[in-house]
Amino acid sequence: MSFATQSIHGDDECNRVPDVAPPINVSTTYRFDNDNLVTAAELDPSIGVDEQLVYARESHPNAVRLEHVISKLLGAPSVVYSSGLSAYFAALIRFKPKKLFQAACYHSCVEAAEILSRIGGLKVYTLDDIDAECGPGDLIHIESPLNPYGECVDVSHYAERAHKVGAKLLLDATLAPPPLSNPWDLGADIVMHSGTKYFGGHSDLLCGIIAVKDVETARLMRNERLVLGTIPASLESFLMLRSLRTMELRVRRQAENCTALVKYLNDHKAEFGSVLKHIHHGSLQQEEFVKKQMTGGFGPLFSIILNSPDQCVKLVKNVKLFQHATSLGGVESLIEWRAMSDSHIDKKLVRLSVGVEHIDDLIDDLVSVLKRLESGDL
Repeated sequence: MSFATQSIHGDDECNRVPDVAPPINVSTTYRFDNDNLVTAAELDPSIGVDEQLVYARESHPNAVRLEHVISKLLGAPSVVYSSGLSAYFAALIRFKPKKLFQAACYHSCVEAAEILSRIGGLKVYTLDDIDAECGPGDLIHIESPLNPYGECVDVSHYAERAHKVGAKLLLDATLAPPPLSNPWDLGADIVMHSGTKYFGGHSDLLCGIIAVKDVETARLMRNERLVLGTIPASLESFLMLRSLRTMELRVRRQAENCTALVKYLNDHKAEFGSVLKHIHHGSLQQEEFVKKQMTGGFGPLFSIILNSPDQCVKLVKNVKLFQHATSLGGVESLIEWRAMSDSHIDKKLVRLSVGVEHIDDLIDDLVSVLKRLESGDL
């Protein structure tokens, strides 16, 4: 079935009640089957925690349904977590690399790796160290598109380098949600998403996703999730299911809006010469791999570099439709003076997460403020 159909019917097999909209299951514990009582020591270890409801930290109906749909949308066994960062921790714990090769990426992932380095001896390197240091069992972690720029990294290139020496590639594909790109076609071994963003799509839930290539690895990760205590709660799982039903519609609209807005700014860049210094987005990249990688459209996030931090402050304070807030991926358009949440970023960078509003309104909102900055009215 197509992506759109799977997003709506991918969990039909999980129906337990006649409700068209699945209920929120609030119970934390479930009755044992008194006709089939087996001690814990006698349980078949190959049975996953999602196959028998006992306790909500292990599994619950909403999370089971959620994983059914996401596994179909991502084309691989998938495990859901309480946040994108907890999903990243879970991947590092399951694949336990001795060496991690990490690009410039989400700053909390950098800090997470530092914690594991301190307590477990994980050695963290940059991508420049791959040729000299990378070997069997090691892990290369990249983002594409890259946050906060919205520009693409050549995933196939790094997959080939990883596999050449027996390492694995972990791809954070948060900014290239399906149906925009298929990481498996690019050689990824593990795919991560902050489900909080485009899978959730409404700025009202936290969730993380790890997709792997085999059912057994996914089963083991669910069992480890029980101990980590990072399963998403019932309400968050229910909200995510609600969001998945419209995911294709939302993501395609956001991607189209973003590309159109970037094109307008780039075409009229000369009109804001004293304000707009640079635009970062995949649609502006000239490398051949970008179009092959982003087969369903370019990502819905981009960044601009202004000529001064003061202009950034004035821009975020005066736009009306773009709300000044961190995070991304919701139906509403957001703008962020990124230096407020990332101490290492260029203080002249403004990140924009484009929503599903009418593109003409978004262009008018942003451009009107840029023109005022250019004319000195602000």
